[in-house]
Amino acid sequence: MGAADSVISKGAIKGQEKIPISWMDAIILGLIAGCITWLLWKSAANLEYRWSWQSIPQYIFRFDAKTGIWVPGVLMSGIITTLRISIWATLISLLIGTVMAIGRAGKNTFFKSVGTAYVGLIRNIPILVWLFISYYFIADALLPLMKLERLIHMDKGLMRSTISLLTGPVSDLPLFISGTFALAVYEGAYITEIIRAGIEDIEKGQWEASSALGFNRFQQMRHIILPQAFKTVLPPLAGQMISIIKDSAIVSVISIPELTFQGMELMSATFLTFEIWISILVIYFLICFSCSLGISYIEKKLN
Repeated sequence: MGAADSVISKGAIKGQEKIPISWMDAIILGLIAGCITWLLWKSAANLEYRWSWQSIPQYIFRFDAKTGIWVPGVLMSGIITTLRISIWATLISLLIGTVMAIGRAGKNTFFKSVGTAYVGLIRNIPILVWLFISYYFIADALLPLMKLERLIHMDKGLMRSTISLLTGPVSDLPLFISGTFALAVYEGAYITEIIRAGIEDIEKGQWEASSALGFNRFQQMRHIILPQAFKTVLPPLAGQMISIIKDSAIVSVISIPELTFQGMELMSATFLTFEIWISILVIYFLICFSCSLGISYIEKKLN
């Protein structure tokens, strides 16, 4: 049994152990819950705020009288955009992170230097600054030069409908591309370090055995090293992917109509401050918690 398999087996055994909860723990948790409840109740009483929760459902789904069907509301449209950005950013950042991690863990000086420079640069700049740099470079300079938007507008068939399905309205394509690119490149630096740690954790015997079987470097990575590395780093990798969903809220500053942006617009129009932001908080929690449960299920299957 390899080192990675041993670590996974030990992690699975530890995950099955039950943590005992004493009476003192229960009392402390009860006191904390009571204090939080009291503080929330006193805050709500002092605010003299008129709650209007009955207005929120229409912003998630509403009935369209013209078509006679239920259609997504403002918040649901934001949820769909958030999921689109998160999925694309996750896939791209995973690809970037894997390539850079292989370079950093390899023996080639050039690729190792590129990976090190990438991680060192991205991890030491604020994500907001990087987002604005990407926005002004891609949306304002690169895409107009490529005339991509004009090409899409000229097409009335399959390409336009496919792009609308995958990225949203074609009119928002420059914003979507710049925001997704910025988020993917930024998160990719952290994923690089996670995967690199997994690769370097594989014992030397795995490399030597695969080399003795005649595998070249690419075959070693593809068939032997990366499958074991991904098993080892799945928990931190899953946490980083969930962070992408939460970090996607920052693209609202460049007017991408994701969940947070739609919430700000809706709050300005309705003044339902607490109802809207509490609803958005719950939506983010449900999305991230569902992803966490799904990843835990996959992790158990792999174990």
